[in-house]
Amino acid sequence: MSLPYIGQQITIYFRWFVVIIGIIGNSLNIWIFSSVRTYYRTFCTFYFLIASIDNILYLTTVSISRIIMSGHQIDLTRTSLVWCKIRLYCSSIFVLMSFTCSYLTAIDQFFITSSNVRLRQWSHIKRAHRIIFILILIWLLHGIPGLIFGNITSSTNICMVTNNGYTTYISIYVLTYNSFVLIAFTTAFGYLTYRNIHSRRILAERQVDLQVVKMTLIQIILIAISISPYGIYNAYLVASSQFVKNTDQIVKETFASTITTLFTNVYYSGSFYVFLISSQRFRREIRNRICFWRRTNRILSVQQRTI
Repeated sequence: MSLPYIGQQITIYFRWFVVIIGIIGNSLNIWIFSSVRTYYRTFCTFYFLIASIDNILYLTTVSISRIIMSGHQIDLTRTSLVWCKIRLYCSSIFVLMSFTCSYLTAIDQFFITSSNVRLRQWSHIKRAHRIIFILILIWLLHGIPGLIFGNITSSTNICMVTNNGYTTYISIYVLTYNSFVLIAFTTAFGYLTYRNIHSRRILAERQVDLQVVKMTLIQIILIAISISPYGIYNAYLVASSQFVKNTDQIVKETFASTITTLFTNVYYSGSFYVFLISSQRFRREIRNRICFWRRTNRILSVQQRTI
């Protein structure tokens, strides 16, 4: 059984599974974070909400199209220049926005658990709205070069960025902002937050939601697990770009690309399940929303006993 065949089967079956549970999980995140009062007024969970919306957009546009391209050998980016440019643009925007929310949640939890009053004052929902609005505008502009330089090459008939300078820039920010810096930054702020919460009494006085802190810290672990292989693979590609590679090496690298990209999909799909593990209140809200008829029956039975 060849590596290309194994990679194709993984793409068709396992990636479909990851995408489906990701769309379901992120949809439930949006439902809870936008309807539960304790969540939608919180700075950090507002970032969770935006990230969940962004993750659904990424999974439905970028991930599904990649499954169709790699698993079913239907690649519209080879025949439609418009779709080629749109896919490059969407991929750039959705990846950056989701990762940006991870940066912001890590910073926010450090601020809110800090003993410094000025730092805690930065954690405010109105400020979060302004920050997200500004960053969305920045990332929308940031993706424009993908629309300009994205093209279907005449020699290989592949949709790719044809500008050498922009290609170099993409390699740099994938290795930094989208992988190693993301992991190092969120891990560092996660550690600082963990150090801040050593005193539960002080945290209670500051009205810190420890369950949201736990949700953030465990999500940082998810980031490290899911993004690290992709960062290592891209570092290898940059380091080995000057070497001449034979067919066997190219096949192995293609398979490695399939696996590491699949791991990144775990990041876009896994937040809901991380929140379920880390927060009792989140589990309770999910149970109440999904099993709503039980709650209605309990209310009716209480009213009947009262009467």
